[in-house]
Order: sequence, then C-alpha cells, then structure tokens
Amino acid sequence: MKPKHSVAVFDLGGVLIDWDPRQLYRKLFRGDDAAMERFLETVCNHSWNIQQDAGRPFAEACAVLKSKHADHADMIDAWPRRFDEMLVGPIAGTVEILAELRARGVPLYALSNWSAETYPYAVKRFEFLKWFQGILISGTARLVKPDRRIYELFCQTHNVEPGQAVYIDDQKRNVEAAAEVGMHAVHFSDPPALRRELAKLGLLASQRG
Repeated sequence: MKPKHSVAVFDLGGVLIDWDPRQLYRKLFRGDDAAMERFLETVCNHSWNIQQDAGRPFAEACAVLKSKHADHADMIDAWPRRFDEMLVGPIAGTVEILAELRARGVPLYALSNWSAETYPYAVKRFEFLKWFQGILISGTARLVKPDRRIYELFCQTHNVEPGQAVYIDDQKRNVEAAAEVGMHAVHFSDPPALRRELAKLGLLASQRG
C-alpha cells in the first residue's frame, strides 16, 4: 500500500550539507575568534546574508557593506569569492537516508534558502544534489522561507500535493510554515531521529533490532 506521505522534500544547509562561514573566516582572522565573531555579528551577519538568499546580487550587497565598513573590504568580498570554503561537507547520516529513499523509489525534492550565485559551488561539490527530481532555490524564486509563498510556489512548480509531502528542515520557523501549507513537516535534529520519523511514515523500512 502506498503511504499517504509519498514525497520527500529536503532543506539543504543544516540537513544534508554542513555550512559554516567560520570555516573560512577562522583562516582570514588568523585564529582571532573574538574578532571573527564580531565581524559575523555586525558586518556579514544573518540579516545581511538572507537578502542574498532572497535574490539580491552579491555585488550590490558587498558594496553596501563596504561603504559602511571599508576597513573590512577584503573580508566582505571573501564571502562570495571564497564561499566554497564555507562548505564543511555532507551530513553523512542524512545523505545515507537520502540514498535509501532514492533506492526505494521515493520522489526526492529540495527547497532551500540559498543565493543563486553561490549555490553552484554546492552543485559542483555534492553529487547527491543530482538525485533530486526538482530543486527550488530561494535566490532564484526571490522568496525566502518561512514566507508561505515559497512553499506554494514549490508545490505548483513541481506538481506536488502538500498533503503528500514530508518536508524536512533544521529551522523550526520553516517547519511551522511548511505545516501551515499542509505538508507533514519534520524538524530535523539528527539523522537517527529523522530515520525513525521516516520509518513511522512508511518511507523507510522499520529499523531492525
């Protein structure tokens, strides 16, 4: 019997891909963690970065910051230029789950907040991104989670009924927004917990032992 929830939709960063700007900036700040943290809190911070996830070009974004923080110009430019050095690697346990879902014939999709300019770094590096039948990146959509419109656009674009989709994200606010549009939303904490949840939903085989 086909399970009610028959489509798996993954967030990328924090679920399948470990991304951390500190991996780059520890090198640039030469081990001065306090200075690095100040920079990531007051210059290239989350509110700045999410605007690129929403489609703002990095050329514009960096120019705005450099006009205010000229002393950090090189550090600011490093964000898009050396973005690949922020990609720590795959989250192995989740990639294994993705492979098992693929082997079982579960349709796989991704919905992620990511700049359209830096996303190609991930495509070049992570082979498993080719396993998805469809991917919607916020920078292309010019919408960011948790805006419900990006979930609706995803479903329309890929002809996915919300009630059939299991959506997996490490950010609680994004999980709550997915649930509001009718998806079965899973707050990702770690691969073993995700495996248990997907087994309960019938998308993975029940664990042995």
